[in-house]
Amino acid sequence: MLDIKKIRADFPILKRKVHGKPLIYFDNGATSQTPTVVIDAIIDYYSNYNANIHRGVHTLSQEATDKYEEARIKIQKHFNAKHAYEIILTAGTTESVNIVASGFSSLLQEGDEVIVSALEHHSNIVPWQMMCEKAGAILRVIPMDEDGSLRIDLYDEMLSNKTKLVFCNHVSNALGTINPIETIIDKAHKFGAYVLIDGAQACPHIKPDVQALDVDFYVVSAHKMCGPTGVGILYGKQELLEKLPPYQGGGEMIDTVTFEKTTYAGLPHKFEAGTPNICGGIAFGVAVDYMNSIGFENIQKTEHELLNYATEKLLTIDGLKIYGTSTKTSVISFNIEGIHPYDIGSILDKLGIAVRTGHHCAQPIMDFYRIPGTVRASLSFYNTKEEIDIMIEAVQKAKMMLS
Repeated sequence: MLDIKKIRADFPILKRKVHGKPLIYFDNGATSQTPTVVIDAIIDYYSNYNANIHRGVHTLSQEATDKYEEARIKIQKHFNAKHAYEIILTAGTTESVNIVASGFSSLLQEGDEVIVSALEHHSNIVPWQMMCEKAGAILRVIPMDEDGSLRIDLYDEMLSNKTKLVFCNHVSNALGTINPIETIIDKAHKFGAYVLIDGAQACPHIKPDVQALDVDFYVVSAHKMCGPTGVGILYGKQELLEKLPPYQGGGEMIDTVTFEKTTYAGLPHKFEAGTPNICGGIAFGVAVDYMNSIGFENIQKTEHELLNYATEKLLTIDGLKIYGTSTKTSVISFNIEGIHPYDIGSILDKLGIAVRTGHHCAQPIMDFYRIPGTVRASLSFYNTKEEIDIMIEAVQKAKMMLS
């Protein structure tokens, strides 16, 4: 088992108080907290070698370039991409999705079909709707079941030779459902369709192997993995990234420029126009190292135990319902009958407990359950059973005050 006391000491923010109470941070699905080693890497960059990359012969530029490209290699190895240049450093999952959607909007034809799942975050819905509008393609949706799982039997019926792209999250941000992405990818490939997997919610808990998955695109945000905000990756198979047009024009992504014609740089620079989030990329590499030093098997065991403990305790509260009961990661979305989730979340905040309330950028899921939103407690390996006990008491107190 993990030495939780030692791990918690790595996160300075866990020492603070909110409204006079010790902070209990259960909003890890929105963003994880940042360990000292990542914070130190950010300070080190701005203190010692802050410079633009790939463009200078001076020492600072070369040092920054080396650190940035070292981070790319760390990320490549973590996800087991075949080549480092298949890792495109982006502003996060949303930009990564939009790069692919923008590229395919010029490659699809009218009448082509695109499939998404009913469990998607808005950032894995809206870009595909925009893409379909531009291309005249048809968007189809894999329905969900009452337990929060996808209807794979109906997915089978949707697939055809018209299917060109399939998009699905690895883990639902709203419910924590772990989707059967291996099956989804394999079935799509049998019809010649490409697959993008949104791994933003999965990667804090699961270490995916993109080659073993045979996935075409996989997208991630650093801030879900103990890293900084404003940086993430788009993994894509080399042949597909070379097929897609650039997402935006500017410096870095060019080979030659004249007023008559511009030619583009090779991978990964083709999709990395402008000055990137250099510090963020470097810190992402450090965050990956940190999580691997803890070990994803250890993380999974710890979080699974916390999930089971919190679920059992919450279900002792009369009128409390948990949404999403299929196989999942450490996310619990719940409501108490007759009480708005926002009101519960507000009382918990006054008691120092950070949870998420609302539709979690997944309105179609809330519409399916006919609810305005949920209270979402999303747990991490640095949380404890003692914190869960305090949350249970707080939820009971909120129920008593609001009933």
